[in-house]
Amino acid sequence: MKVRLLSIGKDRSGLFEPAVQEYARRLEHYTRFELLELNEASGRKLKPGEAKSAEAAAILGKRKPQDWIVALDERGTLLDSVELARYVAKAQTGSKDLLFVIGGDEGLDDSVRGAAHQVMSLSRMTLPHRLARVVLIEQLYRAFTILKGEPYHK
Repeated sequence: MKVRLLSIGKDRSGLFEPAVQEYARRLEHYTRFELLELNEASGRKLKPGEAKSAEAAAILGKRKPQDWIVALDERGTLLDSVELARYVAKAQTGSKDLLFVIGGDEGLDDSVRGAAHQVMSLSRMTLPHRLARVVLIEQLYRAFTILKGEPYHK
């Protein structure tokens, strides 16, 4: 199984990237893991709303036939850590790869949410996209330790 985390934009602050890289390194112990960053479309000369559509096309262009897309959206389903671990296990037994998607400043286009196998929320609060990436990758690491029965989750 392969897990990919696709996000729009880069961490310009430098605050979150060290944590992302640390958890990415840890995840390599459990699964093939890949971080994908796509450029924001909002920086281009586009009409309002066109950025989301352009980003959606780029996101869906990265989808592979064996992927289960998990779209991160504040209106999605809230899962606890054990439920996320069960979801990961279900993907493993189904020989599916997971593609987690975090949208840009304008969020995700309906076409991405519609293509998703799961629409998940990390919180009902609005999180900066770079912070959401840290939270998600840590929770993925936690999910794998839960599945292996390791003490990290305690």
